[in-house]
Amino acid sequence: MSEEVVLAGHIALDILPAIQEGVSFKDFFVPGRLQQVGPAHLATGGCVLNTGLALHKLGMKTRMMGKVGNDEFGQSILNLIRREGPSLTQYIRVDPESQSSYTLALNIPGYDRVLLNFPGINDTFHAEDIEPDSLSGARLFHFGYPPLMKRMIDNDGEELVTLMKTAKSKGLITSLDMSMPGSTSDVTKVDWRKLMTRTLPHVDIFLPSIEEILFMFEPETYQKLLKESENEEIIGLITSDIISRVADQILALGSTVAVIKVGHKGLYLKTSSRKLLGNEWIKRELWAPCYKTKVVGTTGSGDCTIAGFLAGILKQLPPDQVLNSAVAVGACSVESNDATGAIVPWEQVQQRIRSGWERLNLQDRPGGFIWSDNLQLWAGSNEQER
Repeated sequence: MSEEVVLAGHIALDILPAIQEGVSFKDFFVPGRLQQVGPAHLATGGCVLNTGLALHKLGMKTRMMGKVGNDEFGQSILNLIRREGPSLTQYIRVDPESQSSYTLALNIPGYDRVLLNFPGINDTFHAEDIEPDSLSGARLFHFGYPPLMKRMIDNDGEELVTLMKTAKSKGLITSLDMSMPGSTSDVTKVDWRKLMTRTLPHVDIFLPSIEEILFMFEPETYQKLLKESENEEIIGLITSDIISRVADQILALGSTVAVIKVGHKGLYLKTSSRKLLGNEWIKRELWAPCYKTKVVGTTGSGDCTIAGFLAGILKQLPPDQVLNSAVAVGACSVESNDATGAIVPWEQVQQRIRSGWERLNLQDRPGGFIWSDNLQLWAGSNEQER
């Protein structure tokens, strides 16, 4: 049986200590202070495993490709994957010469998570780690987190361009997820505009967060918003004009579909005039508010939102159903401390949607958007002209 989707890129072990509610973010990070936390939970992490395992749990045929070291963290990662399906480790390489990646994820209740990542073996990943024949039988190729993979972004993304170009030449739909480069890392010196200009002509669906794409495309805007937010979350300062502007830049550089994650404000979609996914996808502009749920942890929620989006693409659904399914899967994700612990099969997600699942921020209308009862989404100017 052939797989429908190939996931490749960053793999890590997530270490998630339990942190009690009522903790002040600023008080938690006081130098010299000992903070007591609860038991640590180990979970799979990184794009390949978060998005890949979510797709697997949704019922998609999934093939995951990446690298781990032959160390305790690597064995933990493989064991966690095997619990979900023994065959899912088939294409994950074990390198005895390198250390596995890990992420210390601090989920402080009421705040977005803080992630401390060691890239490890991911820095050695390159285009030849995926043999072209391994893509046979797939319909979609998804790659994630190149900013945390040194060889993929060296030389203005030469390896990333080669990889995405190869996948597209095989007739696969190609999608790309990003990550925020660390503030103390050399990757902050990368010419992201140049790298994206070279890469996006080979990317059909580009799915960054608003923070990531502003950092890469409009660093001055990003720094301005960061200053206004006093170095905390900038989501509250994001306007529809900003999102539409960067989406236009994504489409102008060659992608057919721009999907931008906007944290608790939901998921934004803008498409070009190209017919990659059919007439229903031409020149659309939609914004999906999140579904209301009890947030336990936000680690990997963006990856799971992407899983919901890609599952909808594989099922050849129209964009409104794809968007609503994406934020629904993302809402399921935050109901557990790790990324995929609360993900349920596709039909159960759809049942929650059909049951009248309450939405967040319906009173917070994005500028220039109107609510569509038919689509259950905010419709932008492109949409209103249809």
